[in-house]
Amino acid sequence: MSHAGAAEAGLLVLVDPVARRFDGESVRIAKDVLSAGAEAKICLPEGPEEFARALARRGHRRPVVVGDDRALARAVALLHRDRELREEELSLIPVGSPGSLAVARSLGVPASAVQAARAVLDGAVRRLDLLVDDSDGVVLRGLRIPAAAGVPVAGTAAWAGAPSVWSACRSLVRTLVRPPVGSAYAAQHRLRVEADGELLSDVDRLVRDVSVASREGFAEVVVRTSGGGRDPVTARARTVTVSGADFRYRADHRVTGPVRRRTWTLQAGAWGLTVPR
Repeated sequence: MSHAGAAEAGLLVLVDPVARRFDGESVRIAKDVLSAGAEAKICLPEGPEEFARALARRGHRRPVVVGDDRALARAVALLHRDRELREEELSLIPVGSPGSLAVARSLGVPASAVQAARAVLDGAVRRLDLLVDDSDGVVLRGLRIPAAAGVPVAGTAAWAGAPSVWSACRSLVRTLVRPPVGSAYAAQHRLRVEADGELLSDVDRLVRDVSVASREGFAEVVVRTSGGGRDPVTARARTVTVSGADFRYRADHRVTGPVRRRTWTLQAGAWGLTVPR
């Protein structure tokens, strides 16, 4: 789909405050390019609440986010919450540190703010999949559940005679200390992982890592278990459920949790992002 009609529709340019602080010159250039090619309303929200209000009042203007992956994810989440995501076309002008733009790069957004601004004006909309969880949260590309450090390996003497104070403190210790490889406190989980109802791993098997990523209309699941020589368990599914002991997961630069159960459902072609032709 072409954006030749951008001038008629108008643009709502939402400049994330982090982007303004990080690289004001790139922000200025992007605004100049957009304003030269279309009727653009520039908004400078100071926080998430102002960002949400401006996006909700966009009218018929196409939203353009100037910022990093977090700013893009915020816009997608807000439009999804209001059930307006599928009908909307989003654009991103990437401004931020390289580490904060990994999702943008993977989605095909140009690294240059100038090139991205030009794509807003004359690019095409790419339909993208979305992972939606049972609390209505969204994941743009993928998530990972790394095992927490400090879980004792069965059959060791690590817990023998442990004083009760350790029980009270172990959560803090886990966040501060990375145990040596092969120690009694190797990082692992006891999790139940299901893909479209099929059991991939149960709590009787120690899990080191679970990853879920959207791939061509499916959620690609990889479960890495403990134990030498074991290949990862993989599956392609529309729905993935992970449950068990409290776990945290990292999705699109955000860490969420702890939770004891979470289900993600793949929504194919759920949103549109402007990319170069």
